[in-house]
Amino acid sequence: MKKFKIGKIIVDENTPPIIIAEIGINHNGNLDRAISIADKAILSGAEIIKHQTHIVDEEMSEEAKNAIPGNSKLSIYEIMKKCTLSEEKEKKLMKYIISRKKIFISSPFSVEAANRLSRFNVPAFKIGSGECNNYHFIKHICKFKKPIILSTGMNSISSIKKSVEIIKKNKIPLALLHCTNIYPTPPNLVRLDCIRQLKKAYPSCLVGLSDHTATNYTSLAAVALGARIIEKHFVDTKNKSGPDVNCSMDPSELKEMIMGSEIIFQARGGVKKPLKEEKVTINFAFASVCSSSDIQPGEKLNKMNICLKRPGNGFYSVKDFDKLIGKKVKKFIKKNTQIKKKYLI
Repeated sequence: MKKFKIGKIIVDENTPPIIIAEIGINHNGNLDRAISIADKAILSGAEIIKHQTHIVDEEMSEEAKNAIPGNSKLSIYEIMKKCTLSEEKEKKLMKYIISRKKIFISSPFSVEAANRLSRFNVPAFKIGSGECNNYHFIKHICKFKKPIILSTGMNSISSIKKSVEIIKKNKIPLALLHCTNIYPTPPNLVRLDCIRQLKKAYPSCLVGLSDHTATNYTSLAAVALGARIIEKHFVDTKNKSGPDVNCSMDPSELKEMIMGSEIIFQARGGVKKPLKEEKVTINFAFASVCSSSDIQPGEKLNKMNICLKRPGNGFYSVKDFDKLIGKKVKKFIKKNTQIKKKYLI
């Protein structure tokens, strides 16, 4: 059985999905706000809080100052420079989350950022879609021998194969997240069937969804398709600015996500057959063979004097109707009563 462990939490195909609340960089580089966002996520039921570890000059070249993301007017360099937490501040954020008995993980975006998280002794690493095919980076993270969650946005089933092989060769537990890297992602570009495709192509990996849509709907649908890890941006309130607020959950939505994913998990699977628990309903909802008029001794049953009516607890059921046609009656049968075996010859 595929088991994936993040700190004290173990998730597999037979456990409810885990919801990762990603505060990311919605704190705009402010530690107090980062702690406030994390606190609201914890109060809303989150067990795992995810950050993004950026050391800007280690992850970006000068050209990044001219690279403008589709959802911003600022360069990616300016955004990250503004939203970065120093090692000291990020450590304080982690310690706060741990003090609340919750789990802190983060996505490193450079080798030095990964080294920082190793110094923090994080229980797992999250590798973003942008680094999914950065084999040098992935090999470096494998050295830490911690479980890896790998987002696979902007990639195909075949293009992630080498990264999967590197991680598996190092005997590192691996979970794969389907992802679309558009912020926010329109529903028609989510492509939820990719979850089943990933499960089929990489059966030894637990599969989930990194959701960048504006609602919870696609995440909840993903659970029904087998997603066991759901990662989604989180913010304490959508009334404040933040780079990923437009694709983030707020506290009420996180609560709904947790509750909804557990309900959908319980509702999955099954075999199409009557349940023993349905017997009480079957008894009144199904039909029995009844008389549609008074029937005298010596008469034969026909389609004019018998019919099908509730409840379904009679001696003869729907499947017996045609077989009863032509049977002779030996006792008077009152109109609108169930036909019993003792009434017939």
